[in-house]
Amino acid sequence: MSKLRRQVSPSIPNVIETRSLVAIKGKTGNLYKSIAIVARRAGQINIGIREELHSKLDEFASHTDSLEEIHENKEQIEISKAYERMPNPAILATEEFMADKVYYRDSDADLFE
Repeated sequence: MSKLRRQVSPSIPNVIETRSLVAIKGKTGNLYKSIAIVARRAGQINIGIREELHSKLDEFASHTDSLEEIHENKEQIEISKAYERMPNPAILATEEFMADKVYYRDSDADLFE
C-alpha cells in the first residue's frame, strides 16, 4: 500500500464539512494565513497523489502506436476508481492542519524579532 493511501485514514470523510472560522483563525491568529497554509499543503498532497497515480498507471501503458491494440484493463480501472474515491486534497490538508500535523513557520514574525 502506498504512503499516501496509508496516510488517508478511514475517519476522514469524502464530503466537505463546515468548519468554524474562529477555530481555523485560532491556529495562526490570522484567518488568511491559515487558509494559505492549508492551500499550500493541499497543493503538496495533490502533487504527491498525482505522481503516485501516474506511476501506477504507467505500468499499464502500451508503448505501441497501433490503435487496434488499445484495450481496457480492469486493474487499471480499479486503480483509477480507488483514487477517485479518495478525499479531496483540500479536505486532507484541512484535517492535517486542524490536527496540528502541518509544520509551518511564520516568516513575518522573523522580520520583527
